[in-house]
Amino acid sequence: MSNTVPKGWCRLNLPDVCYFQEGPGLRNWQYTTSGYPFINIRCIKDGYLDLSNVQYISSDEANQKYKHFFLNEGDYVLSSSGTLGRMAKIRKKDLPLMLNTSVIRFRSSDDKTLYHDYLPHYLQSQVFVNQIAEESQGSAQVNFGPTHLKLVECTLPPVPEQQKIAAILSSVDDVIEKTRAQIDKLKDLKTGMMQELLTRGVGSGGAPHTEFEDTPVGTLPSEWNVELLDKVAARGSGHTPSKSKSEYWNAGVDWVSLSDTNKLDRLYINTTAKQISELGIQNSSAVIHPPGTVVLSRDAGIGKSGIITKKMAVSQHFIAWQCSDRLHNHFLYYVLQFWKPKFEAIAMGSTIKTIGLPFFKKLHVPVPPISEQKTIAGTLQSIDLKIFSIERKLNATMAVKKALMQDLLTGKVRVNVEKEALSHVE
Repeated sequence: MSNTVPKGWCRLNLPDVCYFQEGPGLRNWQYTTSGYPFINIRCIKDGYLDLSNVQYISSDEANQKYKHFFLNEGDYVLSSSGTLGRMAKIRKKDLPLMLNTSVIRFRSSDDKTLYHDYLPHYLQSQVFVNQIAEESQGSAQVNFGPTHLKLVECTLPPVPEQQKIAAILSSVDDVIEKTRAQIDKLKDLKTGMMQELLTRGVGSGGAPHTEFEDTPVGTLPSEWNVELLDKVAARGSGHTPSKSKSEYWNAGVDWVSLSDTNKLDRLYINTTAKQISELGIQNSSAVIHPPGTVVLSRDAGIGKSGIITKKMAVSQHFIAWQCSDRLHNHFLYYVLQFWKPKFEAIAMGSTIKTIGLPFFKKLHVPVPPISEQKTIAGTLQSIDLKIFSIERKLNATMAVKKALMQDLLTGKVRVNVEKEALSHVE
C-alpha cells in the first residue's frame, strides 16, 4: 500500500471503522426445501442479488441457533471466495435472509469517520482487492475472512468528500442497474419467443398455424417436417493436434476449443483463443469447416453453441453441422439454444459430463418451410442483436465506473464538495 496520503485524508485499520461478520458455514444435512432462506456466493452477482439461488434452513433452527446471522436492510454482503468484488446491498424486498459461509456482511461502525454508502465502493476498489489478494496468496483461489480483514488498512477522505464520492459512483450504479434490467427483460422476451416460435411457428401469409401433431421432438405444426439432423446437415467433429509439436500450433487456422466458452451462446464466433497450423490439420483428424457452420459443445459448457463466421477447425469437444439448403443455419442455432436444458440433462459422466456421438446420430429436428425458418430466426436474431448492443453499453458504463473508482478512491482526483465538481490534484 502506498505511503502517500492525500491531503486531508486519514489512514485507519478497517476494523476501527467497519463491522464485518462471516456466515456460519451451514452443512448440507441442514438444508431444507422451505423455511428460512440464506444466501450463498452464487446469489451474489456483480452489484445485485440473484435470489433464485437461495437455499433454506428450517425456521426453528434458524431462530434457535443462527438468529445473529439474520441480515438487515442496508447491509452490504461480499463474496469472500473466488472472484473478489462481487457485492450487493440488502434491500427490504430481499428480506428475510441469513448469511452462510463464504459471504461476509459489512456495515459502517463509525459514521463520523466512515460514511456507510462509501463503504461498498471502497470494498470494490483495487486498493482493497490488492490487499486481500496479498493476504490470501498461496491459495488455489482467493479466499478471505475476518482474519484477513483485520489486517486491511484504508485511507479515507473526510466524510463530506466520502458522501460526494458515494453519490457520484452510486449514480453510475443506478445506470448499470437499469441497463441490467433492460437486458434481463429482453432475455425473458427471447426465452418466451423461442418457446412460441419454435413450437407454434409463424404460419404463412400472416395466417398462424391451426393444426398441430405430436412428433419425436414435441408438438409442432402439422405442416412442419421432422427429420434426422444428419439428413439435413452434414455433421462433422474435430480433433486436437499433438501439443508436443510446436509447428502444429499458432499459425493462422482459428480453432474452436473449450477456451472459447465465453464466446459461445452469442450467435457468432468471430475469433478463437487458439490457432493451429495447416500442418496440424494435415497430421491430425481436425478438419476445416466453412463459414456458417453451426458448432455445439458436447463436453464442458454442454449445449453452448455458435455460428462460425470464417473458416475454422474445432476440437473433439465440439460437434459441427454444415446445413443443407433445407435447413437454415440461424434456425438450427436457435433450435439448439432452445434445447440447451435438454442437452445439459442428458449429459453423462462422473468427472466431466459429455454427450456421446450416438445421441447426435439419432437427433431429430423440426424442419419448417425455409421461408418460415428464416422469419423465425430473423425475429430471434433481432432480439439477440438488441441484447448485445445493450450489453456493450453496460460494459462501457462499467469501464467508466472502474476508472472513476481508481481516481476518486485514491485521491488522484478530488471532488469539490461545495461546487459539486471534480478537480484534479496537482
